[in-house]
Amino acid sequence: MSTKKTKKMAPKSKPYVRKGDLVMVMAGADKGKQGNVMEVFHDKHRVIVEDVNIVKKHRKPTQSTPGGIVEIPAPIHVSNVMLIDPKSGEPTRIGRKIVDGKSVRYSKKSGEIIK
Repeated sequence: MSTKKTKKMAPKSKPYVRKGDLVMVMAGADKGKQGNVMEVFHDKHRVIVEDVNIVKKHRKPTQSTPGGIVEIPAPIHVSNVMLIDPKSGEPTRIGRKIVDGKSVRYSKKSGEIIK
């Protein structure tokens, strides 16, 4: 008999951040920095934000690129970022509502619909 335990994953929910959104980092070493979301990893609940959480990576040379130490942005957890309100420019929580039969995101602070 197998006694292997299976890891339970969190239930899938709609992410509140998307690629291209302007967000502010709320926790960690880069707290207070703002940047655009470059990539979203839904299954791992992580995002890559430009100019935030920069790490140094040692790269081997290839035929097309030289080797060396390059700086790249590393992913951070989605709970550590908040969307910037398009009206006031402050961090805000996100809500969802149905408008014209489509689910849209809106800012809880100003009530403005986010693209």
